[in-house]
Order: sequence, then structure tokens, then C-alpha cells
Amino acid sequence: MDHFSTESLTAERLHEGHLADLVALHLDAEVSRFLGGGRTAEGTKTYLATNMAHWDQHGFGLWTLRTKQGAFAGRAGIRHILVDDIDEIEILYAFKREYWGRGFASEIAAAVTDIGLSQLKLPSLIGIVNAANGTSRRVLERSNYVLERSTNRHGEDVVIYRIRP
Repeated sequence: MDHFSTESLTAERLHEGHLADLVALHLDAEVSRFLGGGRTAEGTKTYLATNMAHWDQHGFGLWTLRTKQGAFAGRAGIRHILVDDIDEIEILYAFKREYWGRGFASEIAAAVTDIGLSQLKLPSLIGIVNAANGTSRRVLERSNYVLERSTNRHGEDVVIYRIRP
């Protein structure tokens, strides 16, 4: 599924042409503070290559998000991730600050969850959230994810939410 749309957003499979938008997103300290910290342009280039390879290997991955007017809004997706030595499948999303508070995260979390569970028939999905990020926690809770446990990833306290079909 290279493309999809929601009421407010269009999603396109991640590709090289998205590098500049991703660099700008990842350099924003406010956006990146709950994503493990900012990424340099070179770090984002590596991130892009890794996530494009994920598509090739698994048939799903990250999409860039645009408003219906065509403005870059952020990124979201589904990817394999190792959590406490277990291969999990995570949903993730990040938006430019100017799009915070508009319901886009809830909208895209619902859409990506539906793709993962209904279309890809994945056995479950997780959301990994910095324990202090109440906004993202509420997004997952509204999307029917259930708090499963707390853990520490890369020196940060996080909580793991899960949803099953």
C-alpha cells in the first residue's frame, strides 16, 4: 500500500524525495524531544535509507503525510522494532508543530492501526511512548490500545501500548 488517504491527510510511501522534509522535521527540537532527540541531516539520511529498506523487506513501513492542500505535515507508519529482545511491530507518527492539536495524530493512528490489523493481518501492534508524553498516550488510548507495561529504551522511561484484532 504505497498511498492512502484519510479525511485530512494523504500518505505516500517514503522515498528519497522526502529527505528535505524529514530533515526539517527531525531538526525541530520540540518535535524530536519525545522521539529520542533531534537527528542531524546525516542521521536523517540514514533513517530514510533504513526505513526504505524496511519497505523492501517487509512490504510495509513509513509514509510521509501531506495535508489535502499538499503541505508536508509529518510522517507515520508501521515497522518492525526490537523491544527487550522481542521482535514487535510498532505504529509511529510525528507531525510538524504547526499541525499539533488538530486531531491529525488520532486520525492517522486509527488509519495505520486499521491497515496493520485489517489489511496486513498483523497479530498485534504496539505503540512506544515516552512516559512523560501524555498527548501521545491519549492518542493511543483513544485508538483502543491498552497499556501493557513500562520499560526503559535508550535511557528513557517509556510505556508500551498494544492492540490486537
